[in-house]
Amino acid sequence: MVFSSSLFVFLFLPLFLGVYYLLPFRARSAWIIVGSWAFYAWWRVDFLALIVGVTAWTYLLGVRIAAGGGRQGTARPASGRQGWPGPRAALALGVAGTLGVLGYFKYFNFGVESLNALLGSLGAGRITAWEVVLPVGISFYVFQATSYLVDLYRGDAPAAGSYLDLAAYISLFPQLVAGPIIRYKDIAGQLREREHTLGGFSEGAGRFMIGFCKKVLIADTVATLADAAFALAAPTAADAWLGTVAYAAQIYFDFSGYSDMAIGLGLMMGFRFMENFREPYLASSITEFWGRWHISLSTWLRDYLYIPLGGNRRGHGRTLANLMTVMVLGGLWHGAAWTFVLWGAWHGLILVTERRRARTVPGGPVLRAAGVVRTMLLVLVGWVLFRSPDLRAAGSMYAGMIGLRGLGVSDSLRWQLSPMALSVLGIAFLGVYAVPLLRRRLSAGRRLPDPAQGWSGFLLAGRAAVAALFVLALLKVSADSFSPFLYFRF
Repeated sequence: MVFSSSLFVFLFLPLFLGVYYLLPFRARSAWIIVGSWAFYAWWRVDFLALIVGVTAWTYLLGVRIAAGGGRQGTARPASGRQGWPGPRAALALGVAGTLGVLGYFKYFNFGVESLNALLGSLGAGRITAWEVVLPVGISFYVFQATSYLVDLYRGDAPAAGSYLDLAAYISLFPQLVAGPIIRYKDIAGQLREREHTLGGFSEGAGRFMIGFCKKVLIADTVATLADAAFALAAPTAADAWLGTVAYAAQIYFDFSGYSDMAIGLGLMMGFRFMENFREPYLASSITEFWGRWHISLSTWLRDYLYIPLGGNRRGHGRTLANLMTVMVLGGLWHGAAWTFVLWGAWHGLILVTERRRARTVPGGPVLRAAGVVRTMLLVLVGWVLFRSPDLRAAGSMYAGMIGLRGLGVSDSLRWQLSPMALSVLGIAFLGVYAVPLLRRRLSAGRRLPDPAQGWSGFLLAGRAAVAALFVLALLKVSADSFSPFLYFRF
């Protein structure tokens, strides 16, 4: 089940919210678990056992960490009353278990394929192994379980009061399969007490509709251009650049649309999640880009990988090595393929270069605009690796981008170009660049209404437009088969 489907919009969501608001507050966490597990089991019932087991493992090891006093407990001598494992051992065991599950399901096939490629190059025989199916959303809920254990050990998060509290956090269906990656410390208080208001519900519904439109009307439409270009055996320069730009629009509106929908659904249930995107294509450096793109992941990598590795506290050389390590592992987190490893390495190399040059945000509108163009080109080059099924296909796209196979649009692509898709692509980037700048200019001129005015004037017209587009998106979903979110496979 996905958010952008008739089943979710017309059946699951109304049923879930109807029962949710009829129940007393003390029963709502249990209903969240029931609804979230049903939502996840709709894909495959057998993998529901995996998320239930990961949650139980995390809860039991969390109990041991909390009982031992977390990090502070490591300084106390062991005693029979304290028991085994102690906090540090419980943390190591818990994290090894959660990351071990992720490693097996996500990287087993990749490891076997890489080993067979190496054996083949040496003239040795292949290894025959079983195929492991990747559970949807495992990268996200494993990271949340891991962060809970680490924060509990550090004393940065309270212990879950019960298995149900932790299960409601890990399996909360709005962000279960594609984020944002939330921390238990940020949601623990909301699980115990949160505000349900008509205004909050209305805000959430509006946010959900915006995300729905971004996914269905923009991402799914421009996806036809990206798919057609990346399927070409010998793309020209125009083919390659058009396909890459289309994919840049697709992945941004697809993933930011999902984040909008998740945040909106959370608001409809009284939860407030962190923002996951802040106009990333307006970044003037790759460093700034990673402060705007998939913010929940970049901050997770910073707090649980970069800082534990030493961050920038152990000299300039170690800082650069840490940056590179984090980005390569971040690329591998996205997918078990060498294309993702190289995509992470590409961004890591640029971050290292910017750090060495002490790059900051360029001053002045002209320099900043030049920085935005430069950064967008670097991001586009990286998206080729991210989108390509293998290194050979990526190499073919790069050859096309530099003009080795001609400059104009090829006949193989021309007949696939839809005027509708091209128009939507133009509208998408108009929204990416023009709308934020217009909003800032209007805001600086104090011509925007006070948000406290609610549905009056400017805001009323905007919300009416969103509602009309949402109806159009619903009609499109009803007419077409749904397209799964890109980040479901990560």
